[in-house]
Amino acid sequence: MIEVSHLTKCYGSFKAVDDIDLCAEDGKITILLGPNGAGKSTTIKSITNLLKYEGKIKICGYDNDTLEAKKSFGYIPEAPVLYDLLTIDEHVEFIGKAYRCKNYKELADHYISMFHLEEKRKKIVKELSKGMKQKVSMLLALIISPKALLVDEPMVGLDPASIEETLHLFTKLKEEGVSILISTHIIDVIDDIWDVAYIMNKGKIVRHVSREGLGEESLKEMFFESTDGE
Repeated sequence: MIEVSHLTKCYGSFKAVDDIDLCAEDGKITILLGPNGAGKSTTIKSITNLLKYEGKIKICGYDNDTLEAKKSFGYIPEAPVLYDLLTIDEHVEFIGKAYRCKNYKELADHYISMFHLEEKRKKIVKELSKGMKQKVSMLLALIISPKALLVDEPMVGLDPASIEETLHLFTKLKEEGVSILISTHIIDVIDDIWDVAYIMNKGKIVRHVSREGLGEESLKEMFFESTDGE
């Protein structure tokens, strides 16, 4: 579970995030929607403990700056953060040992096959395409068997087939009880898999809805109504 309580982040006199609450529950796909400048990136960086902020953030019941939280938490950023001169296999070895995972090699083989990276695993990362780098980033977040997963714009750089595979993967992880929080502004891609949605605008959560509570209105319609078409 990812729990955010009274999160506030200011840059000088500007409030990028203004006293927001959200919760990504176990076994559900929660999405954070918002136009550019809504505060999504600041929220993501706060959850990952990359920013100083006011409020409380817990991951699997632990404060997000603790070792216990980090062991349970997988993060897939919008722009992959990788080592240019390491191969895929070397990345796997580094992360697996850093997190002291017991079965990371078996999991890595599984995801490398799923992402069609078998022929690339001995290549250094700077030789890979943008889409392949994104797959490596996902691979590294998943080999630690996270109980909570944060994903920022997961489909950037992926081809249509890879997007379908990724959506299926998220659904499978949800069924295994993982709490998944996806930040995006592309509603069409995730429209079939979300369970709970938070709509953010101008630093505030302006709507919070579950799929069951959506009614006749579509999520896209609700988004544009809540953000004035921004």
